[in-house]
Amino acid sequence: MSAVAEHTNEGQWMGGNEPFGASYGKVMMWFFLVSDALTFGTFLIAYGGLRFTQDWWPDPAEVFSSFPGIESKVPLAFVTLMTFILIASSYTMVMAVYEGHHGNRKSVIWWLLATVLGGAAFLSCQAIEWTHLIHQGLGFFSNPFQPDAAGATTVLTSDAMAAMTPGDYKAINFGQLFFVITGFHGSHVLSGVVLMIIILANAVGGTYEKRGHYEMVEKVGLYWHFVDLVWVFVFLVFYLI
Repeated sequence: MSAVAEHTNEGQWMGGNEPFGASYGKVMMWFFLVSDALTFGTFLIAYGGLRFTQDWWPDPAEVFSSFPGIESKVPLAFVTLMTFILIASSYTMVMAVYEGHHGNRKSVIWWLLATVLGGAAFLSCQAIEWTHLIHQGLGFFSNPFQPDAAGATTVLTSDAMAAMTPGDYKAINFGQLFFVITGFHGSHVLSGVVLMIIILANAVGGTYEKRGHYEMVEKVGLYWHFVDLVWVFVFLVFYLI
């Protein structure tokens, strides 16, 4: 074997080649996202298992029918707005990565800022939704959404709930699953917003121009797209089924 061939083989087996041309940081991000996807998958499978083994489950169109500033019921309108905000922020993140590839510092800054604002808007909407549902009486061990005589979802008054015992609640797991799954996702959104604020500060300070690349923006972009994709599944499984 020639010296050139030996050198080539040694480079391949000793880590001389990046897998699929990806840097170490990108590969580690993908490992993290795969493991995190398994966690979210476990939560959603648990939800489905409990959802379809109960004799009754609250109707999402009734539970999520409120919209701030509107008196009448607007089923799923508010959560649809939340979904639109998050998907729009995914687009702004794409543009930040695109401009980073072309070394356009100012454009990267503006698109990152737009993404941060989108993430903050989503978290604000989620806080409003949680506050409303908690005010209605939804909790880990309470569920104001109960079946009426016809089996449709109705909302109990506070006095009616006070007269109930824990054994009277139908689908008591609903509140637990709602706060755990949406809260876990919300914590990821919050983490993504914090990361973007950090890389935004770095972009303003010219850190990535000095490095000669904007790879960190791309890695955080992968995380943000993952968070957006997970929300699509949460929206489909939790709010629509």
